[in-house]
Amino acid sequence: MNRSPVALSAPGKVLLAGGYLVLDREHTGLVFGLDARIHVHVHKLPTSPGVLLSEIIVRSPQFKEAEWRYGYRETKDKGGVEVTQLKGRTTSTQSRNKFVETALAYALSYVSVVSDTTIGSASITIVADTDYYSHSGSTDCIRPTRFVDFNVPLTEAHKTGLGSSAALVTAFTAAVLTHYLDKGQLALHSESGRARLHNIAQAAHCAAQGKVGSGFDVAAAVYGSCIYRRFSPSILAGVGEVGSLGFCERLKAVVEDSNSLNKWDMQIDKSAAVMPHGLSLLMCDVDCGSESVGMAKKVLSWRKNNPEEATRLWAALQKGNEELARELQRLSRGCDDVLRDYENLGNVILTIRSLIREMSAKAEVPIEPKVQTDLLDACCRIGGVVGGVVPGAGGFDAIALLVQDEALPSLEELLRSYTTAKGHGCGPGIGKVRLLGVKQEMEGLRAEESNIYADWITGSQSGASGSNTPLS
Repeated sequence: MNRSPVALSAPGKVLLAGGYLVLDREHTGLVFGLDARIHVHVHKLPTSPGVLLSEIIVRSPQFKEAEWRYGYRETKDKGGVEVTQLKGRTTSTQSRNKFVETALAYALSYVSVVSDTTIGSASITIVADTDYYSHSGSTDCIRPTRFVDFNVPLTEAHKTGLGSSAALVTAFTAAVLTHYLDKGQLALHSESGRARLHNIAQAAHCAAQGKVGSGFDVAAAVYGSCIYRRFSPSILAGVGEVGSLGFCERLKAVVEDSNSLNKWDMQIDKSAAVMPHGLSLLMCDVDCGSESVGMAKKVLSWRKNNPEEATRLWAALQKGNEELARELQRLSRGCDDVLRDYENLGNVILTIRSLIREMSAKAEVPIEPKVQTDLLDACCRIGGVVGGVVPGAGGFDAIALLVQDEALPSLEELLRSYTTAKGHGCGPGIGKVRLLGVKQEMEGLRAEESNIYADWITGSQSGASGSNTPLS
């Protein structure tokens, strides 16, 4: 079957409120999608007449030596499709890309169990919008175009904390499924199609991470901005590994939510995540990311050892987070930008920050470290900067600011000359900060036109339209 090229993208995310709390089903998180996206383009791998290949080539051309070649085979006993990295090619990296490898295996396994489609060779290109990485190694850091050559190996790239792995797994899985399945087998514009994509992306992302996380990042990649309550971890506990006996059937049951005893129970409320007109959620890159997994372990250990103290503090944080969402909703209903009063919104954010710092001190984890407190306070002294937080797990990732449009020039002026002192727990300090060119994005996964990647795709067919997979 002659399949057209496919191009899909998924947004980044910022957990504006609900860091750590979102790990618990008793609590929720307010997550906004970001208009920085991970893009995945798939087309049939061109071959000479009479030549049959069983190879899938994945490239990330913005980075040095970022090519992975995979062989694949369907295992016995409904164990799914195993993929094996083919090494020894001079053009291919020898290191593994666990997120790509896992997403590919899960997507192909699902294709094998729901379709008679022959899995043919393919070329897959991954492209990231500029602001996913601190591009100090780039030959051009002024962001003249949507995509830049970061000019470093992927292992040396500094992430800005926008949720690249979840966006990658979501866009990658969606593109592979769309490439191999007929339109009637997976309609991503439909509610059921989105739900199936969400389920398989959550399963693949958790398998690649080696743990079952909260899933808010994958939910934002699929659905966009929302208030999110996590799924029960037991839903994914029994999926097992690719190649194990019956893996395909277990994966199919999880993806299609057909196990009546273990139904997907996450809650995603898109209507509750809004941003008032004239107010933007902006991100400042501090080029000094944290290890959120280690931080989370310490916070959860503190919570386990201090249940009464933690319960009180988390209840107060949940109340503050809910008030933040309500205040954004209230302000969004206003008609006149001039008459909007953001004072209460700013006070709500200050209360949340105070509670976060209290938890940070008690758990001995730098959720809002002093260097970030100083940066946030400096930004918030500018008129029109309503408030800001160190989002998600905190640490030294990019900070999030709520900024009125008219305050943007003053904020940019501050950040051009802003520096920090040494000795605040991040080596030499965070150094120079940079306002990222991103803001909130309400839309989740979407189809793209393939021709926007023309300069990055090897083996052409890149001019074809990706509009064969319309998404609402």
